[in-house]
Amino acid sequence: MPPYKIDLLLQSTIDTLVMVGVSALFVFFFGLILALILVTTDRQGIFAAPKVNALLGFVINTTRSIPFLILMVALIPLTRLIVGTSYGIWAAVVPLTIAAIPFFARIAEVSLREVDSTIIEAAQSLGSNRPRVIWHVLIPEALPGLVAGFTVTIVTMINSSAIAGAIGAGGLGDLAYRYGYQRFDGQMMLAVIVVLVIIVMVVQFLGDTLSRSLSH
Repeated sequence: MPPYKIDLLLQSTIDTLVMVGVSALFVFFFGLILALILVTTDRQGIFAAPKVNALLGFVINTTRSIPFLILMVALIPLTRLIVGTSYGIWAAVVPLTIAAIPFFARIAEVSLREVDSTIIEAAQSLGSNRPRVIWHVLIPEALPGLVAGFTVTIVTMINSSAIAGAIGAGGLGDLAYRYGYQRFDGQMMLAVIVVLVIIVMVVQFLGDTLSRSLSH
């Protein structure tokens, strides 16, 4: 592969990592908050509020049902408002984040619901208030599952970033589209696929390792 193609591949890889990495920070923070609200406002939750729970669940399910490509196009006005452009890696951060937050929220919700209710009841009987139960009991107990779920979310975001790249967001998806598809460059297409596979495998390995270590 010519040096200029290697440079393009390296820069596109960095762009993809930045795009996904920045989005992932927002996704973990806001997705976890939504999951906590879903769990704690349930009928049996410590902040029981069924109407709030139902409304939030409806919003999350609606957002999750929209295909990423359609969501990305629909969010162009919002993207321009936030970052000033609808092209490039920073523009892709907005739809990537909005698409992945409800996805991670549902995964995190499952992990939080798996926490033994007797542990929560024991903490409350010992005098822990509800915020303390959340931050010192619920989240620590669910942490291995949260890490595993976040790993799956990041892998999904990497796949979505490739789609975003193909319509002007930059990164490996853009490189594959411009060279692999438009110029019929099989070598570049194969290189992009290999890099994406390596990134996913590394993310999955690190996530699985961390999740197992937290389980002990």
